[in-house]
Amino acid sequence: MDRFQVMQLFADSVRLGSLSKAARHVGLNPASVSRKISELEQRLGVQLLNRTTRQVALTEAGRAYLQHIDKVLEGVAEAENAAIALQKTPRGTLRIHSRTLFGVQVLGPLLPVFQDRYPDIRIELRLSERPIQLREEDCDIDFRIAPPRDTGLMQRKLFSSERILIAAPDYVRLNPPIAAPEDLERHRCLTYWIGHDEMVWRFLREGRLQEMAIPAGISVNNGIILRDLAVAGRGVALLDDYTVTDALEQGALVRVLRDYQVTNTTFEEGMYATYIEAAHVPEKIRTFLDFLVGALRPLLARRNAAMAQTSAS
Repeated sequence: MDRFQVMQLFADSVRLGSLSKAARHVGLNPASVSRKISELEQRLGVQLLNRTTRQVALTEAGRAYLQHIDKVLEGVAEAENAAIALQKTPRGTLRIHSRTLFGVQVLGPLLPVFQDRYPDIRIELRLSERPIQLREEDCDIDFRIAPPRDTGLMQRKLFSSERILIAAPDYVRLNPPIAAPEDLERHRCLTYWIGHDEMVWRFLREGRLQEMAIPAGISVNNGIILRDLAVAGRGVALLDDYTVTDALEQGALVRVLRDYQVTNTTFEEGMYATYIEAAHVPEKIRTFLDFLVGALRPLLARRNAAMAQTSAS
């Protein structure tokens, strides 16, 4: 029995939550995985997993065993990454996770360009509205709007951004003027859903911070829907500046309360590429991030021009 293989199968079974999922992950049948782990338990003389038909759970011995083999598996992965990092031609599968709007609007159109340039790299892009656990979810890069707080992770800040209030021109024309945050109480607001608590927007002007509970007409945890609702004249939305550049340039949206900095979280936003800390960053990761930095320059230049125009108007 290959000790390294069965260690990996054991770790995958715990990480994925079942023997069948671990089997699919490596292309084996579940019975084979179950047999190999049973052989491991017989050799060690302890039970590592409590099994049911649907899931597995660690025993105390299994938890201790997993802690030790995780270090072994990470060491092997780092050794492989060190070798891969020396390749002149980047290759392999690059697994990327991103917030939905950044993935759809920015990453999606750039992937064909990147793959034409680096045909030996296969891309897997996953989109959702939450940060992920890179190791547990087998991912290389997670694009986040805030720097990671997890230990063992590295970051590369791609750009800074700010959130701005936007609405359709007809909405602004047909509804009461918005000259101060308090005026929003008379408007339909489109808010990003982050829980059942009351939605609060924070306004900063000339060093004075003001927080205000926002009456949400529609609340949704998807920036694309919020932007489309705003373009359709359904209310005032708070979105990252780079996500509405096209709509501002085309006149489909206008900025409101442009003299205020506004956020629903912090004022220090941006886009951060997050990846697992390692002595040698795999060449596929380094290559993609270098490509992305260059590809983002035209978008950021347009974003800056659009922001300057809205501030001047």
